[in-house]
Amino acid sequence: MKSFDIEVHDFDLDHIFDCGQCFRWRKQRDGSYTGIAYRRIVNMNFQPFEKSKFDGMLRITNLGNYSEDDLEKIWIPYLDIDRDYGKIKLTLSQNDETIRDAISYGAGIRILKQELWETIVSFIISQNNNIPRIKGCIENLSREFGEKINVKSASWQSENTEKLTKLEPYTIPSAEKLASLTQDDLASIKLGYRSRYLIESAKTVCENGLPVNFEELSKLCGVGPKVANCISLFGMNDTESFPIDVWVKRVMARLYGFDENDIKGMQSFAGEKFGKLSGFAQQYLFYYIRNLDEK
Repeated sequence: MKSFDIEVHDFDLDHIFDCGQCFRWRKQRDGSYTGIAYRRIVNMNFQPFEKSKFDGMLRITNLGNYSEDDLEKIWIPYLDIDRDYGKIKLTLSQNDETIRDAISYGAGIRILKQELWETIVSFIISQNNNIPRIKGCIENLSREFGEKINVKSASWQSENTEKLTKLEPYTIPSAEKLASLTQDDLASIKLGYRSRYLIESAKTVCENGLPVNFEELSKLCGVGPKVANCISLFGMNDTESFPIDVWVKRVMARLYGFDENDIKGMQSFAGEKFGKLSGFAQQYLFYYIRNLDEK
């Protein structure tokens, strides 16, 4: 199986894949992650340098079809490798002492550059949902209505079991496919009211093309400000976006004294305090409070 090796900095797979931005990666018993992006299935294994926990070598092993230029064309952009996160963390810390602990806690976070349609589907499903269930819904939806991805003879072994599971990966279904379905077709996925949102949003995308900004995102069925901000940040690389969910409400109340219902105040504060780095700040704060409160 073909592998790519690259030196990376300010990097941690747990931080990246467990900060609420993506839902198609699974941790393996050896600490690596296996997942799907851009119609590829790969395993990522990070080995830190001896004296630097967040700097080291990343090995990306292709478990299915690949091209020789995948590292440059897919994985370096996807993992945001060329961005200087050390500078981002320094700037945020200098401008706001309160966020320093959160940055230290999630120092290996990087914001992924994901496919826009995938983020639209993922974050419509995410509404009033928890991460394990979101992952399950996306996998079931993909298995039922997506396209199968060719794989070599490979299995994955999740961190919580010794059982090997054969890899049978599927793409997230296209807008055209979802637009052709009915809510009854999606009943087995158990999406509830989100089924209508997905179907109607898919029809809009088929008619008008993918949205190009926050305003167009907000016109999709069932996409409110929180979901639109998530899609803007994770699917459009709009790093000024500051998605506010229950965890961010909690951390903003705890660290900055906001009333948890004052979403407009939080958005205004983030824009003034973090500016173009608001999305990075949101990820550090989200990861920090979610992991502290779940322990």
